[in-house]
Amino acid sequence: MLVGLTLIQAAHAKGAVCLDGTLPGYHLHRGYGSGSNSWLINLEGGGWCNDVRTCVYRKTTRRGSSSFMEKEIPFTGILSNNAEENPDFFNWNRVKLRYCDGASFTGDSEDKSAELQFRGQRIWWAAMEDLMSKGMRVAEQALLSGCSAGGLATIIHCDEFRSLFPGTTRVKCLSDAGLFLDVYANATSFMFPTPFLGFIRLYGVQKNLPRICTNHLDPTSCFFPENLIANVRTPLFILNAAYDSWQIQSSIAPPSADPHGYWHYCRLDYAKCSGPQIQLLQGFRFDMLNAIKGFSRSNENGLFINSCFCHCQSERQDTWLADDSPVIGKKAIALAVGDWYFERADVKVIDCPYPCDNTCHHLVFK
Repeated sequence: MLVGLTLIQAAHAKGAVCLDGTLPGYHLHRGYGSGSNSWLINLEGGGWCNDVRTCVYRKTTRRGSSSFMEKEIPFTGILSNNAEENPDFFNWNRVKLRYCDGASFTGDSEDKSAELQFRGQRIWWAAMEDLMSKGMRVAEQALLSGCSAGGLATIIHCDEFRSLFPGTTRVKCLSDAGLFLDVYANATSFMFPTPFLGFIRLYGVQKNLPRICTNHLDPTSCFFPENLIANVRTPLFILNAAYDSWQIQSSIAPPSADPHGYWHYCRLDYAKCSGPQIQLLQGFRFDMLNAIKGFSRSNENGLFINSCFCHCQSERQDTWLADDSPVIGKKAIALAVGDWYFERADVKVIDCPYPCDNTCHHLVFK
């Protein structure tokens, strides 16, 4: 099913614009029947730009300008309108909010000399206001979700999303592949803080981060979910691969930290990792499980951590719900999320370490 792009016409007056100054937008497919008053908002992912040069390039792509966005996109996985493929949310009002600010829908500043607008926080609010005017205001149920940079944005904006609705509305959040860890690159140097620090300064992100974190940690640390999740008051579900392929490629073993190419083949194909490399990846899994210990104590929160080499599993049909989709304890991701959202069961499932799971859809790069 292809769903058309809607530009937010009122956004310009609010200064809520993409990197290049164009209007932001979303794709909306209306709900019906029992789902007509239920809303699912999905925040698009797509990495970050962390300096003027990379942001100037980004504004020539769909990640920085609505001029380059697809006019229609397919709705699959958690956005599917097929009851067999998406049993709990298929007839909800489903929205994909496009990502064009480069910093997970945060920040509020500009660089006039480079003609860059960093207005992610304004885009977030302009989109929410527009959707509230289109019926979301009277939602009986609402779910905020997102993958990758959108999964991080989901964590950051989760409590703000909850604040839009009365207490009688069931509101929850789902972060998919958004649990970016503050890890050592090859145990020799920090990799992630460099790009995060760059755009936190560039975008003016600090003022939009949760104060419960920035009151005792620096802004860069407060962009890492491990320092945020325990303080999110709204029920939150974390869906993540224990061996997140994006983090393996970009954080654990980036080419810049691997001048001799020791990790080259392992980065592209987990089956080509050596014994010591697998041991380091097992350490990454241990760090991830340690980061969610406090979070998992809440009865309202949910977990699905599978031992796969992949990144983003809620938006792809083959991983969300299919005949051979990944499972833990015979339960697919879609069913686990649905059970948690509707409180049919307590869902906190953690897979045994690699290579025990033969249901994974591992990503292999060429």
